[in-house]
Amino acid sequence: MQSILIIEDDKRVADLLKAGLEESGYHTMVAYDGAMGLRLFASNSLNLVLSDVILPKLDGFELCKEIRKTNASVPILMLTALGSTNDKLDGFDAGADDYMVKPFETKELVARVKAQLRRYTRYNTHPDAAGENVVCVRGLVLNADSHVCTLDEKPLTLTPTEFSILWLLCETPGKVISAEALFERVWGEKYLSNSSNTVMVHIRHLREKLGESPERPRYIKTVWGVGYKIEA
Repeated sequence: MQSILIIEDDKRVADLLKAGLEESGYHTMVAYDGAMGLRLFASNSLNLVLSDVILPKLDGFELCKEIRKTNASVPILMLTALGSTNDKLDGFDAGADDYMVKPFETKELVARVKAQLRRYTRYNTHPDAAGENVVCVRGLVLNADSHVCTLDEKPLTLTPTEFSILWLLCETPGKVISAEALFERVWGEKYLSNSSNTVMVHIRHLREKLGESPERPRYIKTVWGVGYKIEA
C-alpha cells in the first residue's frame, strides 16, 4: 500500500483529506505543522507528500526545499488558498510537482495524486537491462527504463517531472515541442492560459541542472512563440 504524508494545520481539512485518500486505498500520515511534517518525512518511507503552503513553524515552500535537499524524486503536491500565478511559480521553484488551489473536489485531488504516483512508480522502477530504452544527445544520456540521466557520464538528479520533460525533448532532437504539448503530455491535464508558466519554471530548473547559460543554452533551446527543442 502506498503511503502519503498530509501536512495541514487545519484539523478539519486534514481529516477530510485523510478520509478521501484512505477511501481510495492509500495509507496516510498526518502532521499539523511544517516542522512535524519534516520529521515524519525523514523517519518514514513515503510515496507522496501533500502539503499546505501556510503552516506553523515551517511554511510549505521552505518545507519543500528541505525535502528536495535529500530527496529529488518523491512527488510533492502543494495545497493552498493562494491562487495567483506568482504563488504557483513559488511552489514550483521550491521543488513542488503539482499545485492545487482550495477549494477542490476530493475526486480531483485523488486523480492528481494517482497521476503523480504513476510517474513516481515509473521513475523508481528498474527493469532488466535487456529492456533498456535509451536516448543520447551530445553527452546527455537518458534511460527510460531505469529513469537514470547522465551528462558527460556524470549523474544528474532530476525529479520525475523534469525527467519526463527532458525525455520528450530528447526523443525527437531538433523538433520543436510547444509548451501546450509538453504540459498536456507530462501533467496529463488540459492546457490553460497560465500553464506556460509552469512549463517555463521546469525548463529553467532543467537548464540549471544541465549547467546551461540562460543566454546561450547548450541543449534546451527556446523557439520564441513556438516552444522548446533539444539541439541535435
